[in-house]
Amino acid sequence: MTERQPYRVVARHPGFELRRYPAHLVAEVRVEGSFESAGNAAFRPLARYLSGANRSRRAVPVVTAVAPGSAGAERIAMTAPVLQEEGERPGSWVVRFVMPAGFTPATLPEPADPLVHTREVPAQLAAAMRFSGRWTARAFERRATALGRAVTAAGLRPTGAVRYARFDPPWKPWFLRRNEVVLPVAE
Repeated sequence: MTERQPYRVVARHPGFELRRYPAHLVAEVRVEGSFESAGNAAFRPLARYLSGANRSRRAVPVVTAVAPGSAGAERIAMTAPVLQEEGERPGSWVVRFVMPAGFTPATLPEPADPLVHTREVPAQLAAAMRFSGRWTARAFERRATALGRAVTAAGLRPTGAVRYARFDPPWKPWFLRRNEVVLPVAE
């Protein structure tokens, strides 16, 4: 089982859930390109980080967590979802992996790749709309627009960029995939 990012549903509104996300750690990569290509471009360095391209900050049992030939590295379990958010410039994206709950800022391994950065994301109130289907810019933008309208209609105020959440591997049939658009809102 893949660990999922925890949250608590605070309220249900027409078209979305209002959720409280706890503070959590992420590993992220900034990439240039189209919406569709960003996930692929960022996946490789993030997957290498999870697979041991890092410097452990804690003693790790060699038998279970260190890849052969990578002393001081630590394997990190994959979690869901993979998050993608538009960057500061058009055509730039930030792709994030949420780190497993057992890590702290002091124990999360340091990335060996300078493209990968880790940080703590503070607790947050956010509106989320779940849907199934393909991972296309059009599908996500349509849902993001609908979520923004529903949030405003509910009297809530967005406080950040929409993030796109993908929960399933690319080989899962498109009609069974779980996707979400998530929009931070004011308390």
